[in-house]
Amino acid sequence: MTDDNRTGRRATARLRFVRGGGTSVLADQHVPYPFHITKPFRLYPQRPDLITLYLQSASGGLYRGDRLGLDIAMGAGSAAHVTTQAATVVHRSADQPACQDTRIRVGADAFLHCVPDPLILFPDAALSASTRITLEPGARAVVSESIACHDPEGRGRPFDQVALSLRVETPEGTVLVRERARITGAEFQDPASPCGSWRAYGALVILGPASCLPDPADIQVAADRTGCRAGLSPLPNAAGLGLRLLARDGGTLAAGLEAAAGHAFAALTGLEPARRRK
Repeated sequence: MTDDNRTGRRATARLRFVRGGGTSVLADQHVPYPFHITKPFRLYPQRPDLITLYLQSASGGLYRGDRLGLDIAMGAGSAAHVTTQAATVVHRSADQPACQDTRIRVGADAFLHCVPDPLILFPDAALSASTRITLEPGARAVVSESIACHDPEGRGRPFDQVALSLRVETPEGTVLVRERARITGAEFQDPASPCGSWRAYGALVILGPASCLPDPADIQVAADRTGCRAGLSPLPNAAGLGLRLLARDGGTLAAGLEAAAGHAFAALTGLEPARRRK
């Protein structure tokens, strides 16, 4: 089937943050339907340069044939925390997967904390999600991707399939990290699944110079305490740290990601994470 015959929406949200006047500002935004954003919040009086922005969906999730994108550009020295209002549902889409592409560029000495809530895969949902991160010298970032399966009728019906990819590179295009994963819902829920009986999966990368990275043991303990099964290891090419999480459900996974990302946030900014209502 060609793209001309596809159903679904085509839209890309673009956010550009810059530093000026001693603070960070959202200098440019293009937020078409189904995207919506809140006004930026300043939750840290001691760090007025760090702003928080909620990215919302006005449509109730991802649907068959959707091709949605998010481009975030962090200007040199800017700092932002971008998160979502809540988990996002991926609806039935087996014959035409929903696609979500995230492109992030973090300028020199800039900081981005982008930890959205999990994507919830309904029965027969098919998803292709990719994340591409470009890091300039001195850039720091915390970025996650996560999924959980859920049958609203409680019958244990699986999603169709999911494909995830991550690429971290320099501005010149040198690849620092590249990961790809693909699994069907039947494989994910099979008794012989590599995920065992866990029904939610998340990945978190903590990117930056070695001198500012958190203690891996602190991240591991924080995630494990939430009921998740966590594993942490250095990323290739001294890019940072990579965390993998398994959880019983999306709520537990979200808690594990929040705990781990909070420790990373503190290490990279010197601040304890502020409480954010959702």
